Amino acid sequence: MASESFVSVDKNPGCPRTAVAYYGPIYASNNTLILPTQSSQLPFDHFGKQETLSDKDTSSNSSGSSTSSNHEHKVALENQISEKENDNVTENVISEKVGLTENTPNRSTAIEPQNICTPTGSKHENSRSINAEIHQVLKTLDNAILGVSADTTEQETLKHRGHHVVVAIDFGTTYSGYAYSFTRDPSHVHLMRKWEGGDPGVINEKTPTSILLTPEGHFHSFGYSARDNYHDLGKEEAKTWMYFEKFKMILHNTPELSKDTLLKASNGRLYPAMAVFALALKFFRDHALQELSDQSGMKILNEDVRWVISVPAIWRASAKQFTRQAAYEGGLVSSQCPEQLIIALEPEVASVYCRTLKMYQLVPEINEERPLQSPKFASVEPMNMNPACEDLKEGSRYMVVDCGGGTVDITVQQVDEDQKLVELYKASGGPYGSVGIDLEFENVLGRIFGKNFMENYRQKCPAGWVDLMIAFESRKRSASPHKLSPLNVALPFSFIDYCKKHKLISMEHIIKKYGDKDIQWSRLGMLRLTPEAMRRLFLPTINKIKQAVGDVLNARGTRDLKYMFLVGGFAESAILQDGIRKEFGSLLKVIIPQGVGLTILKGSVLFGLDPTVVHVRKSRVTYGLGVLNTFRPNLHPVEKKMVKGDTEWCMDIFDKFVLEDQPVALGDVILRSYRPACQNQKKIQINIYSAENPDTTFITDTGVQKCGILSLDLEEDSVSELSRREIQTRMVFGETEIRVSALDVCTGHRVQAVIDFLNY
Repeated sequence: MASESFVSVDKNPGCPRTAVAYYGPIYASNNTLILPTQSSQLPFDHFGKQETLSDKDTSSNSSGSSTSSNHEHKVALENQISEKENDNVTENVISEKVGLTENTPNRSTAIEPQNICTPTGSKHENSRSINAEIHQVLKTLDNAILGVSADTTEQETLKHRGHHVVVAIDFGTTYSGYAYSFTRDPSHVHLMRKWEGGDPGVINEKTPTSILLTPEGHFHSFGYSARDNYHDLGKEEAKTWMYFEKFKMILHNTPELSKDTLLKASNGRLYPAMAVFALALKFFRDHALQELSDQSGMKILNEDVRWVISVPAIWRASAKQFTRQAAYEGGLVSSQCPEQLIIALEPEVASVYCRTLKMYQLVPEINEERPLQSPKFASVEPMNMNPACEDLKEGSRYMVVDCGGGTVDITVQQVDEDQKLVELYKASGGPYGSVGIDLEFENVLGRIFGKNFMENYRQKCPAGWVDLMIAFESRKRSASPHKLSPLNVALPFSFIDYCKKHKLISMEHIIKKYGDKDIQWSRLGMLRLTPEAMRRLFLPTINKIKQAVGDVLNARGTRDLKYMFLVGGFAESAILQDGIRKEFGSLLKVIIPQGVGLTILKGSVLFGLDPTVVHVRKSRVTYGLGVLNTFRPNLHPVEKKMVKGDTEWCMDIFDKFVLEDQPVALGDVILRSYRPACQNQKKIQINIYSAENPDTTFITDTGVQKCGILSLDLEEDSVSELSRREIQTRMVFGETEIRVSALDVCTGHRVQAVIDFLNY
């Protein structure tokens, strides 16, 4: 940590410098989140002296923006200033901005605004005004911050210095699995292939993301075992047992995700989603530890493992936090050792693996037909050991398209020095995974048999419905544009019997009446789909993927791409592979690894061994908080004006800490200082807002949402006798998750700081 610089200068002289936004004492609050801002937004000179408000009577709900003005910065957190005490939480906060001159030490530190004389003259005058005493204050505070950070880092290193193995869990929408690598032999990644259940004699590298709970909510089984056990339940038992499948998508589809979010089982029963995810992750923990112990010949403890869970890059911060919280509750790791778990982004880890591929490890673009030869006369062709990406060097750019069961993630990356990766375009995509084909199949059944009929069958025969979708899944996975024979979907006996009882006519008659020549009823009692019928089921989802990829290729900053890595479980589909290659093969080289569904797993293990391989990411949204700023008639609407004392303030200004699509590097830190409104205050709470439009001005604008809360717990024994206590927070956005830590500047003690995106 000693070498970390809070103010970083881009090596490219044509780019503006990146500086840490620095704020002086604040009085309690309702909002926050932060990141480095460009020097054009936060000038190094012409900072005016601040004024502090401490009046008591108004209230707030804003998120403010102190961006690029060179005038006097008078910024108050929240659009109204009040002192509202409820359970020792005061919601009155004022923010004061402190300027940095070019001669200010590299590591910025928050100090009392009145201690610095910052006239509006030249930057040379500003520099001279910082006397030796102030330099000593800066140095003292800087050392205190670095000392606490160094202690923290050392403690974290000691906690996990002895981990012997990295275990990566690919918790997918349709299928899940895990892989691992021992740190003594990091070049070898081992896949778990011995899943219980499934087809006899078949090596199953993943197991269905399905979990079966007893009527009381206790864990029973996962994967193939859960599917088979649920199938064996009687009709009445199936109405009380809870079977969940493809439940991961709730984390993406629920805008207001919380710890209390409920999941619907196949029989319609509701159960807490957190409990379901926690039980699933506990299953993986127990299974992996047993497998590791068996393979190593020694007892592997949970403390010996660094865990990695891969998630879609387009997930909101709340979904990532939900996953981490489920890992805590499932015993995967302890909340006291959060660094033992790494949340990895799926397209990133896929990129880490794909760039190491050789030619023989790729799916060929054309299936070559070779005559059958006796092994005695067959010639042995040497494997092509040439790199799949022949000229992947510093400056090379490529796209990663991760097509999973639920979502599609698209990222654009560039190889930087030392083979590190820089994200050039923020993660994009959407819910365009293979479950879209399932929905199309359900729609076809609804048109043939009637939507009400299908819904009633699903509710009254949940086990039969699961069997029906399993039968379709196997046909879907084998569909290919090169096959001309029809695909037969075996309908469960319960479905045929239910249809006869309620339709009073034969299945053959119903399907003939539907009148689609590509869908027929076979004499073997199966629903027969021609290749054209199957292609139509894929078409809507594949068109959405093509559109999403095309949008990225047409965006600024994505020029000169040489490769496209097509990865993910859905990328195993020959129909998808064919569609992507035909659409984009003329623009860039499409690379599809063999065993493409395992790419995320293998890359996650490599990422767990070196989480710093991606060292610059793009922010997906704009984060900030609400502040008051000096009202300026030529800039601010009159309805936002608030008069407090002799000063006119503008309410609801969106104070942006990191902008949408802004590059953020590992180690970039945003520092903010907050001041309790009263001496014995126990907690500061600050609301966090997000917006997709980086040009948003006010938190009341369309598209701005409250997305989280920053809580600072003020220890009673650290209360300073000083009249102006200061709590300094450090926020990090350059990693896969947003992190925060805090320091009591007066005492040098750490303050517990938590960002919560689930309960706000």
